[in-house]
Amino acid sequence: MLKTLLRKLLFFLFRIKIVGELKLQGDRNIIIANHQSFLDGLILGLVLPISPIFVINTQIAQRPIINFLLKLSDYLVIDPTNPMGIKTIIRLIEHGKTVVIFPEGRITTTGGLMKIYEGGAFVAAKTGSNILPIVINGAHFSPLSRMPQEHPRRLLPQITVTYCAPQRLNVDHYTSSSQQHADAGEAMRALMQHSIYEARTSNTLFEAFLLAMKEYGPARRVLEDTKLIECSYKDVLKMSLALGRLVSKHTQQHETVGILMPTAVPTLALILGFGAFGRIPAMLNFTAGVDSLKSSCAAACVNTIITSRAFIEQAKLENKLEALKALTIIYLEDLKPQFTLMDKLWLMGYALHFPKHASCDQTPSAPATVLFTSGSEGLPKGVVLSHNALLANIAQIRSMFDLSTDDKVLNVLPMFHSFGLTAGTLLPLFGGMKIFLYPSPLHYKTIPEIAYDRSCTVLFGTNSFLGQYAQNAHVYDFYNLRYVVAGAEKLSQSVRDLWFEKFGLRIFEGYGATEAAPVIAVNSKMAYKSGTVGQLLPGISYILTSVEGIDEGGVLHVSGGNLMSGYLRSTNPGILEKPSSSAGEGWYDTGDIVTVDDQGYIRIIGRVKRFAKIAGEMVSLESVEILAQSASPDFIHAASSKNDENRGETIILFTTSPDLKRDTLIKIAKSLGFGEITVPKKIQFIADIPLLGSGKTDYVTLKSMASALE
Repeated sequence: MLKTLLRKLLFFLFRIKIVGELKLQGDRNIIIANHQSFLDGLILGLVLPISPIFVINTQIAQRPIINFLLKLSDYLVIDPTNPMGIKTIIRLIEHGKTVVIFPEGRITTTGGLMKIYEGGAFVAAKTGSNILPIVINGAHFSPLSRMPQEHPRRLLPQITVTYCAPQRLNVDHYTSSSQQHADAGEAMRALMQHSIYEARTSNTLFEAFLLAMKEYGPARRVLEDTKLIECSYKDVLKMSLALGRLVSKHTQQHETVGILMPTAVPTLALILGFGAFGRIPAMLNFTAGVDSLKSSCAAACVNTIITSRAFIEQAKLENKLEALKALTIIYLEDLKPQFTLMDKLWLMGYALHFPKHASCDQTPSAPATVLFTSGSEGLPKGVVLSHNALLANIAQIRSMFDLSTDDKVLNVLPMFHSFGLTAGTLLPLFGGMKIFLYPSPLHYKTIPEIAYDRSCTVLFGTNSFLGQYAQNAHVYDFYNLRYVVAGAEKLSQSVRDLWFEKFGLRIFEGYGATEAAPVIAVNSKMAYKSGTVGQLLPGISYILTSVEGIDEGGVLHVSGGNLMSGYLRSTNPGILEKPSSSAGEGWYDTGDIVTVDDQGYIRIIGRVKRFAKIAGEMVSLESVEILAQSASPDFIHAASSKNDENRGETIILFTTSPDLKRDTLIKIAKSLGFGEITVPKKIQFIADIPLLGSGKTDYVTLKSMASALE
C-alpha cells in the first residue's frame, strides 16, 4: 500500500516520463543504470514493473535516508572491494534473481559518466546475463544530487527514465581473471556510453536551445565574445528572435541563406534565428579564395548573404565581397532600423514568452545548416547537416567526456568549420557551459592570455594552432585547462610533447569529417591510447575496404545518426546527393586509410589521395611529414608530389627549416625503420606553409607549387 502511494506521489511530483519498455530475456537479467542522485534507487524501485534485488554499496547504505528507502525493496549490501560480495551476486543471478547495479558505484559530479567499477561488469560477463540498460535524466538537477555549486538545482525537476535495448558483454573467458575483469569493465563502459547516447531526444537546434534555457535557467550567463559582455540564455533568445524576424523579411522559408560572419555572439544568434524562422544558414568560409566562395554559393543556391560592414572592414574582405556583388548582400547594420514598433511589440509581448509558438514548425530531419568541405584537395562541396545529425554528434561527444556547468569553453575556431560549430559552440551552449567566442585562431599571443584571464577549462584546436599557442604562451596561461582536444589534422609528437612538458597537459586527439558533423572518434580520460585518434563514438558503425598496393589497414567507411544528409555540388546546384559508398547506401567513404586494433582504437595511416606511386610502390606523404618532423621538430613540414616520367611521381618536401638536408633525412629514416623511398627527392624551403582558415594545410596550393618546380 505504502509503495503504491509513493509511486503515485513520485510520478506526480517529478512528472516522470518513461520511454521504451523493460525487455527481460531468459532467467538471467541484470539491470544497470547511470547514477545521477540519491533519488535513483527510489525512482527505479517504484518505476520498474518487476521487484528486483538492488545491489548497494556499504557506505551508501549507511546513510539514513537510503537506509529508510531500502525498506521498500529487496536489497543486498556489499563491499565492492570484497570478492565474496561478487560471488554472492553471481549466486543470486544463477538462481534466477534479477538484480539492479549502478556500475559507476558513486553519484556523478559532472552529469556525465563516472568511473565504471569492474565488479558488476565481471558478474554480467561471468553469468552471461542479459543486460538491461536504463538511463535516468533530470535527477541531477535535484537537491539530492552531487553536482557542483555552479549547477542549477530545482526542488522537483522533471525526470525521464529510458529503457534501452538489451545487450550482452562479450569477454574472452580463456584469459586470466584479472584480464577478464578489465575487459568486462571496458565493455560495460562502452555499453553505458552507448545507452546514454541512445537515450537522447529528437529536437531541432532551436528546440534544443529552448530546452537548455529551461534546464539551466533563462538568467544563466553562458556566452561572451571580445566585447566582454556576458549574455544569458534570455539575451541570446531575444537576439535570435529579433534577427530571425528581420532576415525573414528579405528571404523565403526553407531558403538557404549565406552567413559571412566571424566567431561571435551575433553569428550564433543568426544561426538560431534562422532555425526559428525556417531558413537554412550556409556558413561561408571567409578565408577561402573568391573561386571557392563562388563555388560554395552556387552549390547551395545561395542568393542572399548576411554579413557586417564592421567585420568586412576589419577582415579586409572588400575585394571578396565585390566578387560576390551578383548576390544580394544584407548588412546587419542596415537591419536594425527596420525593426519596427510592431516588431518590438511582437518580440516583447509574445515571442519572448512563447518562443516555441512564435517559431516555425520544423522536423529534426530537416536541414539545420550547410557547411563546406575545407577545399584542401579541390573545390569545396556543400555538406547538408540535419538537426538530428548535429544533435546526435553532440550527444555522442557528451557521452565520452565529463563536461559540466563548471566548465568554460574557449572557442577560437571559426563557425564555418564543423569542429568550431558543433564542438566549440553548440555542445557547450546546449550543456549549460560557459563559452568565450574569439574571432580568429591566428592571434597566437592573445589566445593564451584570454584562456588565463577568463579561466577557461576547455580548448579545441588544430595541431598547427595548438603548437603556436604553446610556443607563445606563458607557462601559467593554461593553468585552469582540463581538456585540450585536437582535431582537423594529425597531432604531431612535437606538439604533444611541448604541451606536456610546458603545461603538464595531455592533448586528447580526435578524428572527424564535416560529413559526420564532425566527430567520428576521440580519445578521452576513460579511453586513451597514444598514437591513435581514439575509439569510435557510440552509435557509429564502420567498415574497412582494402586498397591495392597498401598492405596495412583499409579505407574507413562510417555510418551513424551523425552522418550528413548529403552533398551539394557546384556542378549540380541545389541537388542533394545522398551519402553512399562501396559499403552501401547511407555510408560515407572517409578517404582515410586506418587500422583498428582489438580494443577499437583507430590509427590513421594516411589519406588515399595523399599517397604517391613511386616506381610502382605506394608511399604515404604523411609518413614523409612524420620523418621530417622527427628530423626537425621545431619547424613545419608538408609533403606533396609531382609527375615524373621515369618514376611515376616524385615527392617534394616543403619546409620552414632553412637547414634541413636530404642526408639528414636518410639517417633519420634508417634509425626509424623507414625505407629510403620515403625520403623526398627535393626539399624546398618556404617561409610559411600555406594554411586554410580551419588550420589545415592547403595541399591544393602546395600541389600547384610542386608542379611549378623544375
